Amino acid sequence: MREALAGLTVRGRAFLAAGVTAIVCAVVLGQPSLTRVGVLVGALPLVTAALIGRSRYRLALVRTVNPQLVTAGQPVRVSLSLTNEGRTPSGVLRLEDQVPYVLGSRPRFVLEGIGHGWRRHVTYQVRSDVRGQFDIGPMSVRVSDPFGLVELGRAFQTTVPLTVTPRTVPLPQIPLGGAWTGSGDNRPRAFATGSAEDVTVREYRRGDDLRRVHWRSSARVGELMVRREEQPWQSRATLFLDNRVHAHRGQGIASSLETAVSTAASIAVHLSLRGFTVRLVTASGEDPGNAWHFRAAELNTGPLLETLAVVQADPRHRIDTGWLAEPTHGGLMVAVVGSLDPQDIPVLRRMQHHSGSAMALALDVDAWVARSTEGGAAGALTRQGWRAAALGPRDRLDSVWQELGRSTAHASRSGHSSTGETAFAPARDEVPR
Repeated sequence: MREALAGLTVRGRAFLAAGVTAIVCAVVLGQPSLTRVGVLVGALPLVTAALIGRSRYRLALVRTVNPQLVTAGQPVRVSLSLTNEGRTPSGVLRLEDQVPYVLGSRPRFVLEGIGHGWRRHVTYQVRSDVRGQFDIGPMSVRVSDPFGLVELGRAFQTTVPLTVTPRTVPLPQIPLGGAWTGSGDNRPRAFATGSAEDVTVREYRRGDDLRRVHWRSSARVGELMVRREEQPWQSRATLFLDNRVHAHRGQGIASSLETAVSTAASIAVHLSLRGFTVRLVTASGEDPGNAWHFRAAELNTGPLLETLAVVQADPRHRIDTGWLAEPTHGGLMVAVVGSLDPQDIPVLRRMQHHSGSAMALALDVDAWVARSTEGGAAGALTRQGWRAAALGPRDRLDSVWQELGRSTAHASRSGHSSTGETAFAPARDEVPR
């Protein structure tokens, strides 16, 4: 009852005040009929509050978000299914679903005449231009009587997560080095039938398909030989994202960090479609839960994109190199970096040394604050043996990626890489362990 009295609306308080005033005036003026009017007007909000306070509503809510993993800028449909499982009918319900500010305004609905077994379905759309993980809900319910005298608040506790991944750009095909790594005995090769030298064979084992018998090798060796199955080699790529605070400029979705995250996501999708198994490494190191994943079959629910959706600026000044202790077997290294300091050069040199092929996109972060420097991070990376290209705020990612491919192809034809000294530190600096 106390909660119901606290839920009196402006109209309910006005009725109560009018009833008390009428009763006082009736006593002063000696008008018994006015007393009855005052009692009726004042008792109406009190009786309504008592009825609503004693009522027990059993409302059930089912919220569905489709899809729960979406790219920034794409709409998401939220479906609400509300059911009255109690026997007490309700008056007017005012529903308001709690959503983060970046998803848009809070949706509000008004429902009337809810009886036993009543069910209603409502849908609305949200959209975010900002990547991240958000919770949709909980739903708040305002229950009021038909006269609008009393209004009580209720709330559901359940929420549904929504992950908004960075925008990606389709990238053109370019030459990629350092592709084949793994643990098999031999690199996969095409099987030929011309001669024993053109095919990889092994001894026949019980259960082998006789159609795989290589008769020429069997005749030469004197026992049955079969074509060897392809070894489980994989194309692996390490994607490094420099997310340090001091390496980027700008604020919000227009910052160079957001461009770097979107660039990393585009490269990850591209490498996955090329058959690579990708791992993500940031300035804080490698997340153990995200080691070597993101195959093409996982594009719709890729954990790597979910990780990139929540990447935040890192306050540290040095790049963690603990992940370099794991041998990479000469795989592909792709880096997305911002501004570089002299202390970063030995780390980048070590990263290039641990890879079979090193490629980098260096964001011209000074362009985000209307400054420019000659050479920049791309020049420093090139002097360390990387294939690097600069990416400015007005540059198209696919064009810069294609330019990077042309430099890679040119370096492959020339057969050597630049080993000139860097402007940051002498070439003989020791690599920190």
